[in-house]
Amino acid sequence: MTESGFPSLFRGRKILVTGGTGTVGRAIVEQLLTYNPAVVRVFSRDESKQFAMAHDLNHHPKLRFLIGDVRDAKRIQYAMEDIDIVFHCAGMKHVPACEYNPFEAVKTNVMGTQNLIEAVFKEDVKKVIFTGTDKAANPTNTMGATKLLAERLISSANYYKGNRKTVFTSIRFGNVMGSRGSVIPLFRRQIEKGGPVTVTDRNITRFIMTTQDAVRLVFLATQMARGGEVFTLKMPAFRLGDLIDVMIEHLAPKFGYEPGQIPVEQIGLRPGEKPYEEILTEADAKNAYENDFMYITPPVILNQSFSNHYPHSRKTQERTYTSNDFPLLSRGEIRDLLEKEGLLKGDNGLKSLLILHKVPDIAVIQELLAE
Repeated sequence: MTESGFPSLFRGRKILVTGGTGTVGRAIVEQLLTYNPAVVRVFSRDESKQFAMAHDLNHHPKLRFLIGDVRDAKRIQYAMEDIDIVFHCAGMKHVPACEYNPFEAVKTNVMGTQNLIEAVFKEDVKKVIFTGTDKAANPTNTMGATKLLAERLISSANYYKGNRKTVFTSIRFGNVMGSRGSVIPLFRRQIEKGGPVTVTDRNITRFIMTTQDAVRLVFLATQMARGGEVFTLKMPAFRLGDLIDVMIEHLAPKFGYEPGQIPVEQIGLRPGEKPYEEILTEADAKNAYENDFMYITPPVILNQSFSNHYPHSRKTQERTYTSNDFPLLSRGEIRDLLEKEGLLKGDNGLKSLLILHKVPDIAVIQELLAE
């Protein structure tokens, strides 16, 4: 399956994106609009982000904005009416917030996912794609544990769906560059203020992906899914200290500082945080397949061979796959990625916010102030 099939996959479809104003959700929406769907419904809790997004996209005629929470079963049922494809991006994603408010994470990430599944069962939905996290592999924190359970709910829904034709599948993401859940916007703001840049540990390693890679993985998984799998992109890994050094070197002069003037303060691991990330456990890898760009983990509950579904795939080696096991990006490679994503620009104030958070431009802000 290739990207050339995306237009026919989405053309004329009615699509729902939960969490559609988030970084990945919004990127999915924007790309979907290029494929001429019948409608894209953006479902989220944040009316301000919806207002900004509507203006940014020039009130696109195919967009519908729905205020709601996946915790509200009746509201998600109304949003699901007559939908063909669902991208489930809504969720609590910040490790400390989930660690200090564990049952709130359960209500959103677990109960919210089950609410969505039950709403799907009442409609003739063709595919459901859940966007998860690499922290679901061998989780040590509440966020990862709730995302793992959400994955299992999605896989099991594919098992007990009866005669329904819906295909349920999940995706594991690494750190999406520049997203509100990533450290890059935080480091940038700290450098802009002259420091200190606060880091848990300079030697921590993480997986990283661009927003474009994230959307591509979501759409490829939508094409390839047979039911219950977990797709994980083969992502590069990096050391947090190298990322900080690159950002300080390139951004400090643009904000009026010498790189040596920006202090870096190590604050220790946060509750539930690991010094590395895992994308596959050894148990996952035992039954998993891979191709040149992703790992495919079959549903645990079925434990059947999926090799015939993916003719260009091969069995993975039976081991744990962590961010410490892969060659780490060099500082030059990190710089190139940041530049590609527009994250090393030195504009101050409102313009830097526009780059990082896609808030409305000045004309929209003037309109807001006038209301």
